[in-house]
Amino acid sequence: MAAGVVFVNSPLMMATVFYFMQPSKSFADTVPPAAPNYTNPNHWASLPSKEDAADIVPVGYSSQAGEKENIAVFFVHPTTYLESAGWNQPLDHAVTNKRTDDTVMRNQASVFNGCCDVYAPRYRQATIFSFMDESGAKNGEQALALAYDDVAAAFQEFLRLNPDRPIVLAGHSQGSHHLDRLIEEELVGTALANRLVAAYPIGYSVDTSNGLPVCESVAQVGCQVTWNASAADAPVQLAEPGDLCVNPLTWSTNEQPASYDANLGGVDFMAGGAIEPGVVDAQCKDSQLIVSDIRSANYSGRPFGEGNYHIYDYSFFYMNIRANVQARVDAFLAARASTTAMN
Repeated sequence: MAAGVVFVNSPLMMATVFYFMQPSKSFADTVPPAAPNYTNPNHWASLPSKEDAADIVPVGYSSQAGEKENIAVFFVHPTTYLESAGWNQPLDHAVTNKRTDDTVMRNQASVFNGCCDVYAPRYRQATIFSFMDESGAKNGEQALALAYDDVAAAFQEFLRLNPDRPIVLAGHSQGSHHLDRLIEEELVGTALANRLVAAYPIGYSVDTSNGLPVCESVAQVGCQVTWNASAADAPVQLAEPGDLCVNPLTWSTNEQPASYDANLGGVDFMAGGAIEPGVVDAQCKDSQLIVSDIRSANYSGRPFGEGNYHIYDYSFFYMNIRANVQARVDAFLAARASTTAMN
């Protein structure tokens, strides 16, 4: 789920808004949109071979062009299909693709462009109502399964394009839902796991059931990082008991609070893209990432109700994430060089 949805002020209003996003037909009675062809660059929101929204950098920040490491990032975007016309997005749905590019590619996927080449597929994402569907027909479940099939197919093309490079996996919300499954089915227990720098399945209910260990230190590799940000008293909290929470200001799983001073800078490109140091604090508590206050006039969107900061899971901690993925890349490459030297 992503910035750009209708803002609401309460769980009741949120439920009402989402109710009107329910497709009129069942999944079984709907013809799925045409499947993507991932050899077609138009079926990717971001590729290293083209200029796209994931190439943006914060105002006044050097892009450090030419200094990227030989790392490939596979980024799976969150829900940006907010329509009721069908259960899954047609890939040529211009409004949705623009929303994906203007919000997600800029506010989330761009965080990885300093160290790495970013690959982000468009896919037949499930409409937002799929997460609220409780029908016996399991329409939402089927829509999400179709979306996952596309993500898995895109991942195979990503691997074909990057047969030997170290990789980073990242996503948000629906994207992390698919990434969680991808980690379990395509990564853990395979030789590919040896190429994993780290995974960032942020903004969804994620535990260790996918088989990948949690990252418990700033430069640990071969592990996963996730959190769900909210106020302590938010009526809608997206993490479930037992979910992982890694504090993006300390990169630790403990419940030690991290102060505003540890925040290297939030960035919201919808508000101009300036770096705002100290924009929030953070503390992992009861599987949630608790933010006590926002020291900025920006970040005012509340599509999931007051106190829920889901759409800012990346933006609040933008510069910390940017620094962290570089730290993990450096550690991974150093370990690989050491192993090569010993052999």
